[in-house]
Amino acid sequence: MGKKAVVIVCGAAVCAVAVALVVRQRMRSCGQWARAAAIIKELEEKCGTPIAKLRHVADAMTVEMHAGLASEGGSKLKMIISYVDNLPTGNEKGLFYALDLGGTNFRVLRVQLGGKDRGLVNQEFTEVSIPENLMVGTSEALFNFIAAELSKFVAKEGPEYQLPPGRQRELGFTFSFPVQQSSINSGSLIKWTKGFSIDDTVGQDVVAELSKAIERQGLDMRVSALVNDTVGTLAGGRYNNPDVVAAVILGTGTNAAYVERAQAIPKWHGLLPKSGDMVINMEWGNFRSAHLPLTEYDHSLDTESLNPGDQIFEKLISGMYLGEIVRRALCRIAEEASIFGETVPPKLKVPFILRTPDMSAMHHDTSYDLKVVRDILKNVLEISNTSLKVRKLIVELCNIVATRGARLAAAGILGVLKKLGKDLVRIGEKQKTVVALDGGLFEHYTEYSKCMENTLRELLGEEVGESIVIEHSNDGSGIGAALIAASHSQYLGIDES
Repeated sequence: MGKKAVVIVCGAAVCAVAVALVVRQRMRSCGQWARAAAIIKELEEKCGTPIAKLRHVADAMTVEMHAGLASEGGSKLKMIISYVDNLPTGNEKGLFYALDLGGTNFRVLRVQLGGKDRGLVNQEFTEVSIPENLMVGTSEALFNFIAAELSKFVAKEGPEYQLPPGRQRELGFTFSFPVQQSSINSGSLIKWTKGFSIDDTVGQDVVAELSKAIERQGLDMRVSALVNDTVGTLAGGRYNNPDVVAAVILGTGTNAAYVERAQAIPKWHGLLPKSGDMVINMEWGNFRSAHLPLTEYDHSLDTESLNPGDQIFEKLISGMYLGEIVRRALCRIAEEASIFGETVPPKLKVPFILRTPDMSAMHHDTSYDLKVVRDILKNVLEISNTSLKVRKLIVELCNIVATRGARLAAAGILGVLKKLGKDLVRIGEKQKTVVALDGGLFEHYTEYSKCMENTLRELLGEEVGESIVIEHSNDGSGIGAALIAASHSQYLGIDES
């Protein structure tokens, strides 16, 4: 065989090997994509929320509400009596303060209320960071610091804020930690969360602790109400719209509160309030039911969490967890289908690295090449050179997880409406029923909030759906607390003209 023939044979052999490699690579690639598609399909099926399932979830929520109202510890839903029996009407007048303590920062607000037709005349606030040493120090040191900042804020009160002569300033205190409430303005701390660890506050009345610190500052101010942010959202909603009957927070966490007839609360043993109503703080994040569509990712997230077995509903629908569920599913796809190469990118293995705002940004990406998805993968997870196919898969993943969360949130709202008897059309009744919504997830994750509202309409049906309105109620933890201080003022009934 001549040299020319050898070269031709060798060239043909090289070509054959190259073709075989390409074919094998393509086959492998097809196999990887088939595996990725199978994982996505399985997730979609397990996250499924058909209308029949959502109705079961709503019914289970209503049943748990009844059980929680019947006795303490009778349900996964705490159904806490808030002692708020007068929600604002819009007629409140005067100067009121609010203190919002819910984490490493706190806010102090003041509002001037103008009464009927004038509403909220003026408002301003300041935000203060709590030094780390005070979060693990003593009760006195923490409340002294807060009262000192409150005193500084009061000292800057301008002429547009007017307190009638001889009156005490009044304050609504939003305290977003577990409390055993015993009246509208008293409650003992059950335990600290969110990085606080001050042993001598546990078991103490937090209103008394704050009041003593305010006295030490020489400030003449009364704490009129102790509230949580969801009850505050309900108050803010009712102030602007008398048809508001419930409030839901969809943010980092989730909760709901609503107005119950005091007679429908078997565990209430006090005198019935004059209004006949009582606001119930549901703590609905702790709801759980066999009807909730849980996946392996939810089970592992729960097992590895700080509170395994608790807050299951919250872990399915709230902003703290949605991004993490996406990360866990994406991690499995990366392991089993090698969509990012032979090894799983190290950052993808870091719990909670993919936040819900990142997930939302990817879900809302409308660019032709999904540039936002590409940039988040690169900047957050350090994954470069992704194909459009991979980016589309990630958007689909975000959609599955957000859709399940939004539809379950709608089922929860239906459960509350059923308890109130507002899920049916009543002959001759034309009144609107309004649910006040707040929280970053609801406000900023448009696909989520749109899906939730559409699902609620689907569950209610066209006729009832027309009478149910979802309304954004902003800053319940701040303005809402000041409004509750106003509606429970010691000067109620005194002519303020």
